[in-house]
Amino acid sequence: MRSYLTLSIAVMLPLLAGAQNPPSASPPTSSSPAKSIGMYAYPKNNQGSDQQLKDENDCYGSAKQNSGVDPQAPAPAAPTAEQQQAAQQQAAQQAGSNAPKGGAVAGAAKGAAGGAAVGAIAGDAGTGAGVGATVGAVHGRRQKKKAKKAAEQQAAQQTAQAQQQAQAQATAQHQASLDSFKRAFSACMDARGYSVQ
Repeated sequence: MRSYLTLSIAVMLPLLAGAQNPPSASPPTSSSPAKSIGMYAYPKNNQGSDQQLKDENDCYGSAKQNSGVDPQAPAPAAPTAEQQQAAQQQAAQQAGSNAPKGGAVAGAAKGAAGGAAVGAIAGDAGTGAGVGATVGAVHGRRQKKKAKKAAEQQAAQQTAQAQQQAQAQATAQHQASLDSFKRAFSACMDARGYSVQ
């Protein structure tokens, strides 16, 4: 009898402890697919939270399949610093090949002609032509360097603008894809009796 009483107490204690501290209702372990895409779903027909979570998961999968869009896929990334630097170097090389050539020779020829004219007035056309050619060559080289630098800067600006346009276009396409997914998700949830915003 004593063992029976001990056994009865051993069985009853856990049951009494459970009655005093009922298990708390734990929230669903899965997060709301609607919230993950920035939308809110409200039940119109008093659906429970478990049913709503099931419906959201079903509609999420359906929208993903029908739209061909995975909203969890990352947005297109901006070009890395290395990619930008490589593009700028390529643009600078291209600009260098487009820069005017023969700046020193053309400058020397113009300078020699001008120097000869000045030298003729002073009485020594040969010396004037030599000085004019030297000054003209130096001036021609400077002009060539300026033109090359300006072409490089312009090419770098054009490259940066092209990258910005490409990034903006990729971002717009990604947003359009997400909008398509959201419309498919919303239509599915609406058909199951939810208001989705």
